Amino acid sequence: MSARGAMGVTGVSRVAVKLRPRRGGTTTLVSPGVSTPVFPGLGKVPRPRRGGVRAGAGERPGGAGDRPVAAPSAPAPVSAWLPSAPCSRVCVESVGSPAAVPRALVRLAALLAVLVFGIVLIPVVGRLAAVWRDRLTRTWCRTIVRATGVRLRITGAAPPGGGLLLVANHISWLDIPLLAAVRPARMLAKAEIRQWPVAGVLTASSGALFIQRDRLRALPRTVERIADSLRGGSAVVVFPEGSTWCGRAQGRFRRAAFQAALDAGVPVQPVHLHYRFDGGAATTAPAFVGSDSLLTSVWRVLSARALVAEVRVEPVLGAGSAPDRRTLALAAETATNGAATNGAADTGTAVVETADAHRRSAEARRRSTDAHGMSANSEAYAHL
Repeated sequence: MSARGAMGVTGVSRVAVKLRPRRGGTTTLVSPGVSTPVFPGLGKVPRPRRGGVRAGAGERPGGAGDRPVAAPSAPAPVSAWLPSAPCSRVCVESVGSPAAVPRALVRLAALLAVLVFGIVLIPVVGRLAAVWRDRLTRTWCRTIVRATGVRLRITGAAPPGGGLLLVANHISWLDIPLLAAVRPARMLAKAEIRQWPVAGVLTASSGALFIQRDRLRALPRTVERIADSLRGGSAVVVFPEGSTWCGRAQGRFRRAAFQAALDAGVPVQPVHLHYRFDGGAATTAPAFVGSDSLLTSVWRVLSARALVAEVRVEPVLGAGSAPDRRTLALAAETATNGAATNGAADTGTAVVETADAHRRSAEARRRSTDAHGMSANSEAYAHL
């Protein structure tokens, strides 16, 4: 980036900047031989307030004679480590039509009735024995899926008791009740889900473990909490991809959660989730990706016709079957990818985009973001 691009000065190739203190506690950016500030439209740059908050428009940061200063808004920081998928709304199929509106409204009413009924009974169910509580939870979650008009097909079974780490590929909000239909468990969920209507209440009441995904320093503590839950005999659901994909490919499994399984000495249960139409064709309609809102995704599922959710419970990976978390994560990823390949062969469908292509795109985008950030920092240091 040139000095012109970095500083926004027309006709000047290189500008030496001095910081000259002034009265009133402010600093003006000036250039040698120039009587006006380098940023004419900005005027004075206010001194940051205590606590790191910059004075905004309409405030007087300096003395009584200072005029209001409009502080430029800084771009939001980007976490290079934060998991992301290249999928967007472009990947999602449109399945709605005017004729589907009555059917969607009926399903919406049924879904709300099932949700309200379950929420009311949560205090009662919580007092039951673990066996009955898990059985009622599985039945309720299967009813939720059926109320949306989606047919559920589960192949295989998970261990009914003891600490267990359930890991699966992540496509839709429907993944949550699907996995609970396999075995009720505590869920590792992003903190933003707390603000979701209905789903936030349900997730919190289920004993979910919330994680702030943009805080890397909080990750070790989250791993400890997962391990403690596993040691206590609970099952914990984790989506190791860290983000939703459209369903035509999968992302890499992140390794952190697998360290919790190693620390607690519990097995890992890989599960593969797949959505298709009853005729056999795979579909991305249930996907919840990109800029999709939750209500938009829910309406798309309710409007779809003959959706089928397939849940393949793969053989469990026993405790001690892998020497480290990297090997364990790779084994679980291979198991779910193998289920995806077998499912495509069984239904005769073709995968449009491969997982490797998705990963290359995501990695290239992350590298570009990192390079841009390093370039911006270098330019800033050069002008100090």
